[in-house]
This record gives sequence, C-alpha cells and structure tokens, in this order.
Amino acid sequence: MLFKSRQLFPFGLACLLLSTQAIAKSDYQALSDNFKQEFHKQLKKNGVPGGAFVIIEDDKILKMSSYGKRKKGGSLNINSNTVFRLASVSKTFAGTLATMLVHEKKFSWEDSLIHYMPEFKLADSSATKEINLGHVIGQSTGLMPNSYDNILNANGKLKKIIPQFSKLTPMCSPGVCYSYQNIAFSFIQPVIEQQTGSSYANLVEKRIFSPLNMDTASIGMDAFLASNNRASPHIKTRSGFKKVKVKPNYYQVEPAAGVNASITDISKWLIANLGNNPKVLSPQLLQDIKEPGVRTRKELRRREWRTHLNDAHYGKGWRVYDFKGEELVYHAGWVAGYVAEIAYSPRLKIGMAMLLNGESRVIAELGSEFWSKVITQEKRLASKTKAAK
Repeated sequence: MLFKSRQLFPFGLACLLLSTQAIAKSDYQALSDNFKQEFHKQLKKNGVPGGAFVIIEDDKILKMSSYGKRKKGGSLNINSNTVFRLASVSKTFAGTLATMLVHEKKFSWEDSLIHYMPEFKLADSSATKEINLGHVIGQSTGLMPNSYDNILNANGKLKKIIPQFSKLTPMCSPGVCYSYQNIAFSFIQPVIEQQTGSSYANLVEKRIFSPLNMDTASIGMDAFLASNNRASPHIKTRSGFKKVKVKPNYYQVEPAAGVNASITDISKWLIANLGNNPKVLSPQLLQDIKEPGVRTRKELRRREWRTHLNDAHYGKGWRVYDFKGEELVYHAGWVAGYVAEIAYSPRLKIGMAMLLNGESRVIAELGSEFWSKVITQEKRLASKTKAAK
C-alpha cells in the first residue's frame, strides 16, 4: 500500500497544479471581458457594419470577438477568420522585414536611396543625395507629408507619380522633421527586391506570414478578392454607411498599405511582437524596430489620444508613444472603407488590435480608452503589491 500511495502522490499533485493553473485568471481578464461589451455596444451605436478585435497577454489570447456583417444588409457574419485590409498597419510588416534585412547586412540604413532608385529626383539635387533608407522607413525624409497621395487617391499609376517628385523641395533636412509618407515609404520595396532577388510579397510571406502561421494573411488586391471570407468596405455618408468597391490605388504601395489579414492572424502578429517567437522576431530586432526616431508632435494633438500622450516618435514602421508614462508601440490605418489599429506594451506584455469594415473614429475612442484603463489598473496593482510588502 505504501508503494501505491507513493506512486499516486505525484499524479495527484500534478492534477492539483493543473487545476489551479486552469482556474487562474489574468489580472486583465475582467477588463478584457468588459471591452468586448463596449466594442459591440459602440459599433452598434455608431452603425458600423462589422469588426473584430483581440486582446493578448504575453502568448495568450485573453479575448477575441467579432461583430456584425461582412457587408451591410448581408447574411454572412464576420468571424475570427474574416479578412480585412490593414491599410497603414501594413507598415509594421515592412519596417520589420527591412530591419531583418539590415541585420543580415543586405543593406544599411545609411545607404542613399538613389543608390537603389537612381530615377528618384527632387528639385534640389543635394537633398536627393541626402535621403537614406533610414529616413524612408523612419518617416523622416523631409518631404511634404503625404506627398502625391492625392494622385494615388485618384488611382494614378506609381510609375507616373515617381517623376513628380522632381518638382518637390524638402521642407526640412532629412532626419530632422517628421514627414509621414505612403509613396516614399514604399520606396523600400525596390531596395528589398534588388537585394534579395525576391518579390516583396513573396518575401513577407516567407519571412513573416508562413513562419508565424498567419494562414489567411496576404498582400495585394488579387489575393484579397480571392478570399471567400472577406469584409467588404463601407464609407460613411449622411444616410449611414454605404458599401463601396475595393479600390486598387493603395495596393500599389504594398509596404505602406498592401497587407490583408484576419484578427486571428493579427493575434499571432501581436504574440510574436511581444517576444514569444524569437526565431522569427529576435529580441534584438524587436528592440530595433521600436527605437524612437523622429518626434511626431502632430500625434500629441490627436483628439482621442492627446489627454493620454506625453510624447510620440516614429520608429521603423511603428509609432512609439509615451502613454501616461508607459511605452506603447502603435500604428493605425485607414483606407477607403476600412480602419485598423494595433498596439502593444512591451513591459506589460499586453497587446490589442481592432479591424473595422467601416470608416469610423470610434476605433480611436475605443483604443485610447482601453489603454487608459490598462495602465490605470497596472498602477493600482503595482500599488497593492508595494503595500503588501
């Protein structure tokens, strides 16, 4: 009998430990549960056709939920595998891929852009030579913000837009001032393709999507339209949201706005960026992409965020916020009919993302309020821990 009880004890202890672990809840579980209610409530209140969100803690999903329809008036619900356009959240993938290749010495941030794009010219030839790849990926080229996006919006072709840069004089020296770009940001694509011999889309698939098992993620309009489970775009009108056609214009700038993904894919992207897949995103790479570059003062005036932000910079395809004293790595995206937002706290190991198939500022309201509550709760928990000691 003694022999049997010695055999049973470790098994019983293991069951007890497993049971304890199973019922243990995150300090942020209730907050995540409440966010689901608020997400559904606000999307309904604002008439948004549909959306999805995910909240991550370290390597676990605290809450994932979807709301509404793939298209207004339709019968198909949005679910966790419904594909949305990510718009400018695509820049987070481009910044990451480019940083990988810099670490592998395929090129350097100090390399002049015209070394790879000799056709690129500005009105000032000396300014042309000064723009390097670090300026391109760090949004500090010195060009007027959103240069020639108006032509892109009108579906002007990229090969006809690039020569237009010869008319521009920078508003500041490269590296000095913040200068958000879509077209110029995407000049990293020919650099990547020349130095690897692979298309940008194939390389993102090989280096990021595939190893992270982002099964529904893709780049480009054809890939998006090939997905049977995709969210249709909706723009806001005086009479409510109206379904529109998917436009090809911003798909021309793949690094800036070419990625498509589901909220399930985005959960994997967040988990990796929180440091849980070091074979794909190394600790050194994660540190590098969020290294603050040029200050982005304009972000400090964002209506929904300005009361929370102490400072803001641009990293490498990611924004870096000082949100109530906490480092928050962030990016938002908008393209006709879609909005997206993604953010994570490296120290707290919390991440959150939202995807909507209707243009609405409610996404910014939900995001800023969520992070305010997370950081308020963290301070409360830290205070309790300190008091207990």
